[in-house]
Amino acid sequence: MNLPQQRAATRVRSTERSMARRAELIAIGRKLFADTSYDALSMDDIARQARVAKGLIYYYFGSKRGYYLAIIQDSVADLVASAAGSLQLPAVDRVHRTIDGYLRYAEHHQAAYRTIVSGGVGFDTEVHAIRDGVREAIVTAIAEGAYGRGDISPLARMGLLSWVCGVEGATLDWIDRPRLSRDTMRELLVKTLGGALRAVEELDPAHPAPPPARRDG
Repeated sequence: MNLPQQRAATRVRSTERSMARRAELIAIGRKLFADTSYDALSMDDIARQARVAKGLIYYYFGSKRGYYLAIIQDSVADLVASAAGSLQLPAVDRVHRTIDGYLRYAEHHQAAYRTIVSGGVGFDTEVHAIRDGVREAIVTAIAEGAYGRGDISPLARMGLLSWVCGVEGATLDWIDRPRLSRDTMRELLVKTLGGALRAVEELDPAHPAPPPARRDG
């Protein structure tokens, strides 16, 4: 291996180590913020509990807020991946899997879920933007399962978005008071989605509800 190749390989290894270290700090932060509120944790607290120098967190994230946003974005990526996967499944199965993945994430990552759907600390425009991105990703996943495409009309999008916003409130209540099993909760949300899809079809016939959502289906 010549010198330029050696330098390139060194840079790659350095980048990989840096990415791994950053991912490790985010994983630590997710655990910290799961048990303690944002305001209750100082950078000194975070560094001490993470067993790293405070400067390392500043190096990777710039500030406590930057660290917090990176943790939320990482949580969001997990939520979307849990909900929007399984593209190889038939459309109807994909809808069920999307809802089940969404509920499964909320059940097992309750603190992160609450942060995502509540918009973070106070009225935080950046966290709200992240939350809105999650909503759009879920709307797209449901649209692809119900209509076979993500590019839908404004009315259809609003119908699905209204359903997603209702799901957020219901899911928050469910993880606070888990009186229903996840299977029952999933089937309930599937049924209410069927109602939303029928309403969309009534107002916009170009977006017919899939057969399983029809009352005679």
